[in-house]
Amino acid sequence: MMDALTLHRMLVESGTRHEIVHLPRPISSADQLPEVLRLPRSRCLAVRMYDAGGVLTAVIVHAGSVPSVRALREVTGTRQVLAVRDHWVNLATGYAAELVAPLGLPDSVEVYADEDVVCGIDGDLVVYTATGESCTALGVRLLDLFSLRDVKPAALADPAPPAQTRAPPEPDET
Repeated sequence: MMDALTLHRMLVESGTRHEIVHLPRPISSADQLPEVLRLPRSRCLAVRMYDAGGVLTAVIVHAGSVPSVRALREVTGTRQVLAVRDHWVNLATGYAAELVAPLGLPDSVEVYADEDVVCGIDGDLVVYTATGESCTALGVRLLDLFSLRDVKPAALADPAPPAQTRAPPEPDET
């Protein structure tokens, strides 16, 4: 099973500066990191797992965000994209399903990052991700995170819906 110690050893071997943060309370999902760490969502990342035409695909997004399935279909070139059930995520990655880290994933996993993550923050800024454990988080520079794994940037957020324009109210005929 993947955990904070495994990630720590992997990062030490690669010479990557990082920190393992002990959380003040346990979390059940990476989406809880901003609240627990008292950081903006832009500094906390979550990994969503999908089956994209038979290929296990990880998508790195800001905590609390979910990629557009339509956009993921376009990026992967496949017609069918399905969220992977928790027990399959556990088996395939070695991580608890809601606490998957973007590092230490099997080489067979395709990894994408939403362009909001890639372009939205300074690459020298430290971001925080899950570690597979409920009581720890990994702090690592965004550039280091992406240099350790082949991560493909992609526009995965749904475009904002067009602004609703309302016709002006009809004048009263009194």
